Amino acid sequence: MLDYRLRAPQAADYAAITSWVPDAAACLRWAGPRMSFPFAAADLPTLLTMESSHSYCLARGDALAVGFGQHWVNRPGAVHVGRILVSPQVRGQGLGRVLVEQLLARALQVSGVDTVTLRVYRDNGAALALYTSLGFAQVTAESNAEMFFMQR
Repeated sequence: MLDYRLRAPQAADYAAITSWVPDAAACLRWAGPRMSFPFAAADLPTLLTMESSHSYCLARGDALAVGFGQHWVNRPGAVHVGRILVSPQVRGQGLGRVLVEQLLARALQVSGVDTVTLRVYRDNGAALALYTSLGFAQVTAESNAEMFFMQR
């Protein structure tokens, strides 16, 4: 696991990411309501761009990505991580933790803040357990019936 690192997405990574999102429901859960399905791999760099956002892939060197995530400043003093996705072929192997740990470190370094936020679907037990183990706590006032808003 130690040889997996974040790097900038490459064209082949976007094709892989496209294959990890099989339907409109999965697209909504991953990328939110502003992303429509289906989408073309070539359009992903533009579709995923938001103001002050940074995109990363988790991979071994230049090998094909096994994970993707972003961070952006969503309010003063806090950086938000999101659009976190791991290839279905490697889920359950601990790479989600590697991805999130490295994404958190990068987000804090780039943003210069010390607060990180995220949203997670209430029924995503694996992600909820991961985020809790990394020190995130639920913020009830900003959560809703579908998702927890979490902060660390």
